[in-house]
Amino acid sequence: MTSIALTPAEKPLRAAGTDAPEKSTRSSHSVLRYLHRNRWWITRVLALPVHVFVFVVLTFLLVRWMPGDPIRAMLGQNYTPESYAAMQERMGLNGTMFQQLTSYLHGIVNLDLGESIVNGRPVIDELQTRLPATLELALLGLGLSILLSIAASYIAVFHHRSVIAHIIRGYARAAGAVPEYVLAVAGILLFYATLQIVPAPMGRLDVDEIAPPTTTGFPLVDALLAGRPDAFWSTLAHLALPVVVMCAAHSALLIRVLVSALDKEADATATRFRIASGASTRTVVKSIYRRAAPASVTMAGTLFGYLLGGTVILETLFGLSGMGKYALDAVNSGDVVVMQGFLLTVATLSLLVFLLVDVTNMLIDPRRRPGVRTEG
Repeated sequence: MTSIALTPAEKPLRAAGTDAPEKSTRSSHSVLRYLHRNRWWITRVLALPVHVFVFVVLTFLLVRWMPGDPIRAMLGQNYTPESYAAMQERMGLNGTMFQQLTSYLHGIVNLDLGESIVNGRPVIDELQTRLPATLELALLGLGLSILLSIAASYIAVFHHRSVIAHIIRGYARAAGAVPEYVLAVAGILLFYATLQIVPAPMGRLDVDEIAPPTTTGFPLVDALLAGRPDAFWSTLAHLALPVVVMCAAHSALLIRVLVSALDKEADATATRFRIASGASTRTVVKSIYRRAAPASVTMAGTLFGYLLGGTVILETLFGLSGMGKYALDAVNSGDVVVMQGFLLTVATLSLLVFLLVDVTNMLIDPRRRPGVRTEG
């Protein structure tokens, strides 16, 4: 077979033509390996909109099947067939159920949750205004519950013979025994009506205080940014009792989970090995807490959902303007548009929190990361 000699100018061209497919193949293999290594993250992120879509559909159907006619109730004596039809068309409640759902989904994609049936204001604007204040209340309650659970669990596990440890374990076993609204009413009667050590449950500021300009929507943060220490301390005083009530109602469950996890890890082989190796007490305790943390982090994420939903009652009892009170007013008036917007917001926040919980657990415990083999 006759061989063809290549000139010096043709050799680089032939080499480049040969290497191009190999580089393309290596690049595609690298992309596939990257996707395989990060398949858990990609799956979770792609699943978020699917979960939200399923929740939106279920919420839409449940709200539509509720008894009563909010448009008829809102029109009252002004009801006429013409006004009823006009209101239906304005609120997007005319047409078949499928057409209403399609219109609602189209609005969600465009960040349009509709307008309130009662006052006609856009729901998305109301939620953006009220959500930061509600988040601030829920985060303060969650933060206090976490701090209390860490301190109480340390005493209950590492000083288990003390009287306080027995009290803590008894309190943890009584998790959820007293409803949140009972503690709220009892707290108002004791600390405001009797002892008068907390301000009146009538808003986030004293009557004579002027609210600072809204920058972030979080009242405490806005007070600090505006250089208003008087407004900051006034807001903190009004939030103190609701936050304590939230902590008292829900922290027992978090304490119980953390104490159980610490008891298990304190008797684990890894703990005995560290003690036998001469590790300091501080090192042993940190190791126990780190291995017991994932279960508590998961419970903290669940607790945040409880606290966010519990603001419906607390904001009403304490006169706090927020997303919870907004939703309760919508239920009382039959405003289905506001109810759907509230439920969608809470569901989206809960999904994001649980994604954050999974990420946090993987950072704390490397064994939980995707692709890590723990058997054997």
